[in-house]
Amino acid sequence: MYDSRDTYSIPQEELETTRVLRRWHFRDKIPARLVLYFLSWSGFLVSFMMRNDMNFALVAIYPNDYTNQNITNTSHTISGGGTEDQTTIVKSVIISSFYWCYVLSQVAGGVATQFFGTKCVFGWSQLATALCSLLIPLAVELNYIAVIVLRSIQGFASGLTWPAMYAIVGYWIPLTERSRFMSSFQGFSIGIGLTYPLCGFILSQFGWQYIFYTTGTLGVGWCLLWYLLAFNTPREHPRITKEELNYIELNVSKEGTNTKLKVPWPQIFKSLPAWAIAITTFGRIFLHYIFIVNGPTFMGNVLKFNFETNGFLSGMPFICSYFSSVLFCYIADKFILYKVLNLTNVRKLFTALSQIIPGILIYCIGYVDNIHLLLSIWFIAVIFITASYAGAMANIIDLAPNYGHSAAVLAFCQTIHMSASFISPLTAGFIVTQEDSIDQWRRVFGVGAVISLLTYVVYQIFGTAEIQSWNIKLPKIDHSDEETEIFPKSNREFNTISEPM
Repeated sequence: MYDSRDTYSIPQEELETTRVLRRWHFRDKIPARLVLYFLSWSGFLVSFMMRNDMNFALVAIYPNDYTNQNITNTSHTISGGGTEDQTTIVKSVIISSFYWCYVLSQVAGGVATQFFGTKCVFGWSQLATALCSLLIPLAVELNYIAVIVLRSIQGFASGLTWPAMYAIVGYWIPLTERSRFMSSFQGFSIGIGLTYPLCGFILSQFGWQYIFYTTGTLGVGWCLLWYLLAFNTPREHPRITKEELNYIELNVSKEGTNTKLKVPWPQIFKSLPAWAIAITTFGRIFLHYIFIVNGPTFMGNVLKFNFETNGFLSGMPFICSYFSSVLFCYIADKFILYKVLNLTNVRKLFTALSQIIPGILIYCIGYVDNIHLLLSIWFIAVIFITASYAGAMANIIDLAPNYGHSAAVLAFCQTIHMSASFISPLTAGFIVTQEDSIDQWRRVFGVGAVISLLTYVVYQIFGTAEIQSWNIKLPKIDHSDEETEIFPKSNREFNTISEPM
């Protein structure tokens, strides 16, 4: 992502005239921004492994068909002798409890980040999620209510991570690198893709308890790396080179990162661009969760794939989507750097790619008879969804890059658009009463396509990359020589209003 060579063009007058000679270290060749990218990528990877492990383990913990208990000899029944229908309901509540609390914690994440910083909020939220994973086997032995409580805590803690990570981007990442850094958030795609085969292997070889011991241990180990390597601002980093520090401070707004102001919640709630991001992302997530949650059911019951093939085909598109997100974000950064399009139109272009193309493709899936063509369309749709990370998702930071307010904007948007994470499965469950009925699946795909396309129209009309008036930097009060403020200047250049695409 970053060029490790000393190729940054920095005006010499901005550099310190005297330097203390020190011994060369290998870490000097590893930019601190690259380390932050790795921490973000791996953090979301581990987070989504801890989120999705329950989907596999529930098959063994509370099996609907008790003739399949040969999967593991530690299966449990619902207390009180639950019927198959009751077992299905309990499993649905356990899964959904994560997302209810996840949505509720978004604003709390933005507020907490303002007070405690990204290092504290992201780190402690990951640790809480990991500890809950380690405790789930014990909770299963007690009662399914205890499992629901732990999953609710995990959901609330995980909801804090996104606003926290968005806030740190404004301190560390220059505008022309921002889209590429956003691809680190796609670590969750690798997490989803790896969880399917890993949990299947652990389940068959060791038992369902070791799924949670594995993901929980990975989470705790990641927290140790985060504690040692993550810092809220470049100035706090003890190992950053002076060259990189100067490069960041020249290209990132100084006033915006060094000043703390009260979060303008009323202005955020009334911001049409913020609403546009929330609404269009709701459509994208609604569509995405059809692939994530309902995809394996469709492949198993309509396409008639066996478990192994289903698991492989369910996981591979998400692993591939990470690499596609890196490509999309790289192209977006080049468009910005070379001024191919202004910043607003870059965001709209990649948001369109993430919703219009997948929306059309998912509608076509229900009418394709050739299995190879259908799977190709399926893969392409999932891959294009990731273009959003160079579009609407990156647009959140464009609106409020100063004072750490991007975390609050993300919290507002996430509260709205992450509701699609449970509305989408509920909608599919309401429509599909016969899981092998292609006609019912066509209706699900049609609803997803319409929602994806219509919500994008809102973003096309009201979306912008201009810094909002409530986030404009305060005027400088010192009398030092005028400095070159590359970030605001770039934003003004890229946000010049032009005809809609």
